[in-house]
Amino acid sequence: ALLLLLLPRARADEHEHTYQDKEEVVLWMNTVGPYHNRQETYKYFSLPFCVGSKKSISHYHETLGEALQGVELEFSGLDIKFKDDVMPATYCEIDLDKEKRDAFVYAIKNHYWYQMYIDDLPIWGIVGEADENGEDYYLWTYKKLEIGFNGNRIVDVNLTSEGKVKLVPNTKIQMSYSVKWKKSDVKFEDRFDKYLDPSFFQHRIHWFSIFNSFMMVIFLVGLVSMILMRTLRKDYARYSKEEEMDDMDRDLGDEYGWKQVHGDVFRPSSHPLIFSSLIGSGCQIFAVSLIVIIVAMIEDLYTERGSMLSTAIFVYAATSPVNGYFGGSLYARQGGRRWIKQMFIGAFLIPAMVCGTAFFINFIAIYYHASRAIPFGTMVAVCCICFFVILPLNLVGTILGRNLSGQPNFPCRVNAVPRPIPEKKWFMEPAVIVCLGGILPFGSIFIEMYFIFTSFWAYKIYYVYGFMMLVLVILCIVTVCVTIVCTYFLLNAEDYRWQWTSFLSAASTAIYVYMYSFYYYFFKTKMYGLFQTSFYFGYMAVFSTALGIMCGAIGYMGTSAFVRKIYTNVKID
Repeated sequence: ALLLLLLPRARADEHEHTYQDKEEVVLWMNTVGPYHNRQETYKYFSLPFCVGSKKSISHYHETLGEALQGVELEFSGLDIKFKDDVMPATYCEIDLDKEKRDAFVYAIKNHYWYQMYIDDLPIWGIVGEADENGEDYYLWTYKKLEIGFNGNRIVDVNLTSEGKVKLVPNTKIQMSYSVKWKKSDVKFEDRFDKYLDPSFFQHRIHWFSIFNSFMMVIFLVGLVSMILMRTLRKDYARYSKEEEMDDMDRDLGDEYGWKQVHGDVFRPSSHPLIFSSLIGSGCQIFAVSLIVIIVAMIEDLYTERGSMLSTAIFVYAATSPVNGYFGGSLYARQGGRRWIKQMFIGAFLIPAMVCGTAFFINFIAIYYHASRAIPFGTMVAVCCICFFVILPLNLVGTILGRNLSGQPNFPCRVNAVPRPIPEKKWFMEPAVIVCLGGILPFGSIFIEMYFIFTSFWAYKIYYVYGFMMLVLVILCIVTVCVTIVCTYFLLNAEDYRWQWTSFLSAASTAIYVYMYSFYYYFFKTKMYGLFQTSFYFGYMAVFSTALGIMCGAIGYMGTSAFVRKIYTNVKID
């Protein structure tokens, strides 16, 4: 009989999002923090708020993403039941001594507001407000909740803060709440639509920027095709004419161009171990980006706390063989011998960069007692994923890559002695090509960067993943076109150091993205303080570096195919 009584309660809850009449609905208090510093958050009860009389419910972080994003759910103690209205009632009392008053005054001065959850729906409320002179401070003491339901599901929650009480030391402040249930026509699937901002994300500027980038792609592809087809046709004609000359005429002839470096163009790059690790990591980041965007387009990941981050971590771990395959095969083709060392560097390059930055920021978060401080158990879990999932899968990918495509099957023989690189004009130097190479790829994505930054650093939910997919495709095409042109000019100047040049000219996009992040910080946000500044620039550095490695890998892979193609079509003795 007891089991029969408990069964319905076990079946219906906030995980299933279905409720029965009079069933308990939990109001979770999450975090509190300054409005302008979205990432600087603290536990709700770090401010001297009082708890309701109802006994606490033990909560744990269901997902890794929740823990990493600083979600700190604590039970409010408020007694709320499904479809059961609550008249205005006092739920607790704050004994306001000087210390507690100072804490509230500091929070009000810095525009603190808090976040709560009912059935995974976020609710925001402001702590209090100051008068016009900034002398008196008032606390909002009355939470008026209006909850919309459709059938046995919660589809809408609204909070109105009322009951303004002046903060005077050594007084008692009563905290109260009321709950009003109302029927709603909103479908359960559409309940997050009110949090989205179509006027912001589907603005004409957004559409125009996509169209602009798309036209740039068509122009670039056309330009690259025309230049290379015409120029290469002339080159092929000249080289075939040279083939028909006798040795004396050829020696008297003016030899120049990309054919002259055929004996060195497939020479291994300098520092092949680092280079192949970067290419492998870049290919993996591209695979992760592609899969996560596709999943986000199919599933509305923004409706579940931390689900985007959890998905990204899972996909990153699962795509480790991609890293091993491309990095391992490239290292083998370049004649690398220390393949185990290369595998370790490839596997831990991105995790070490991310974890190192997170570890540094964690110290600051712990000092500030912020909810962003990552728990020790979560750190251990991430390390276990690195050692017991990412590394073995990377090993599998490396072995496959070495065995399936690790043989150096170049169309030209590599000379034993490297050819001297002739003097050339300053703008043909690899350093100049690298600096200029990232401008066009950055130009194709910088509007989208604004929308992505705003969704992460301000209170917007990014949901237009179709735009993001289109921008990723455009970025890939522009990057490949630009690096092919850069490489063609470099080879024509008889400089065969194209591997690093193609990688770095594409990767320099990251420098422009990071420079843009400075502009965004100072002109588009109102952030301040050591915690927020270090958090912003630390994670923007990680984002920019990962983007740069991905662009570099895409640029190199496209250029590698181009170089192989042009040297295959030339008759070489």
